[in-house]
Amino acid sequence: METLLVDRSDGIVTVTLNRPEKKNAVNGRMWRELIDVFDDVAESSSDRVLVLTGAGDGFCSGADLTDPDAGRNLRGGTGGALAQMRVVGRCALRLHELPKPTIAAVNGVAAGAGCNLALGCDLIVASEDARFTEIFAKRGLSVDFGGSWVLPRLIGLHKAKELVFLADIVSAAEAAELGLVNRVVPAAELHDVAMGLARRIAALPPMQLSISKKLLNQSFSVSMADALEFEDVAQSLMWGSADTAEAMLAFAQKREPRFTGE
Repeated sequence: METLLVDRSDGIVTVTLNRPEKKNAVNGRMWRELIDVFDDVAESSSDRVLVLTGAGDGFCSGADLTDPDAGRNLRGGTGGALAQMRVVGRCALRLHELPKPTIAAVNGVAAGAGCNLALGCDLIVASEDARFTEIFAKRGLSVDFGGSWVLPRLIGLHKAKELVFLADIVSAAEAAELGLVNRVVPAAELHDVAMGLARRIAALPPMQLSISKKLLNQSFSVSMADALEFEDVAQSLMWGSADTAEAMLAFAQKREPRFTGE
């Protein structure tokens, strides 16, 4: 791949945005490569968790506005811009629907689509020098990459409007107070903390985590009665899985379970 570094080890897929000279601004090539990676991880039985981070001293400064293929340049006409934006939207949806847990390890700036790329992950670990901004309004643009959907669910509608309307820069500490990130750690510890979480997740039963993620993702769009029905059906299926049997056996034998994904 031209714009990403992809490393696989013990069920953990580490995807590094690799345009450090532009603080990992996303061009058209990167959008498509991210979609390809998300599809590969979704289909792989050996990939259990995805960690997303950035090369150099930034996570992602948003879309590369100098790239005519990035989905932001309107010179090609409305049709061309819409087609490009649908690539961006497809990437956001692939990340959201990825049936494996995802972790963003945010080093430095996460701006615009880069901010929402991080927020689209299931867990976020931020370095103390990380910064988040919904910069769109200051660039004459509206929010994208799922920000209009994710932000209100994370911090409430009024606070989401404030971040989008004012396009302020939010520090890592402020992001933690708002509930945008799970953990803030010293920059030197970011990789180790993120990978530690990834290892813990990779050691858990993948099918069970996948179903729980699906149930949580749909929680705002279903009734309590529907949520309970989905839970009941899912749990009844779990009792027939090899991993659930292994968990029960390991508990009885007072040992750590060894999950295979079956």
